[in-house]
Amino acid sequence: MNIKVLAFCSILIASVFTACQDKQSIDESVVNTTEEVKQVEQKLPTFHLKTTNDKNITIEVTKDGWNFKEYPNKVVLLNFFATWCPPCKAEIPHLNNLLKKYEKDLVVISVLVEQNKENSIVNDFILEHDIQYPITNSPVNFDLAGAVGGVDSIPAMFLFTKKGLVYQNYVGAVDEAILNTDIQKAITK
Repeated sequence: MNIKVLAFCSILIASVFTACQDKQSIDESVVNTTEEVKQVEQKLPTFHLKTTNDKNITIEVTKDGWNFKEYPNKVVLLNFFATWCPPCKAEIPHLNNLLKKYEKDLVVISVLVEQNKENSIVNDFILEHDIQYPITNSPVNFDLAGAVGGVDSIPAMFLFTKKGLVYQNYVGAVDEAILNTDIQKAITK
């Protein structure tokens, strides 16, 4: 018998013995898997963020993506930052420019990752830097940072399509031209 035929027969016999289960254990497996999926779906988080001017931003994580309730049918750029961070400050004019350019399709949400920062101080920062987008300031911001996979360096940004899918993520300062190109692409996704 040739080696190829022997190998084929061995694979065929092995697959027959490893791929079969009795019907009851298959049915139990399907039920268990279905229950596990339901449990995971029920555990998907919803984040209730507060802006510095006391507006709510609700972000739901679903099995199909992220839902930014106050911004339906928008590309969302989540920007994790701190007021003391020089690269974070440097990107503010770029984010303002992009927001103006794509005002019908884009929203920028800045997520402050500083603990116990008073809103009055953050609002002074907003005025000083002419920030044109909402900044959230609450303990929930840190939970959101964990939900996107963790934010170890700032600035960090996550670009979401209109369907709530992560299109791109960035760590560190990003050139406005790169963001512009990615936003154009995310709008069409």
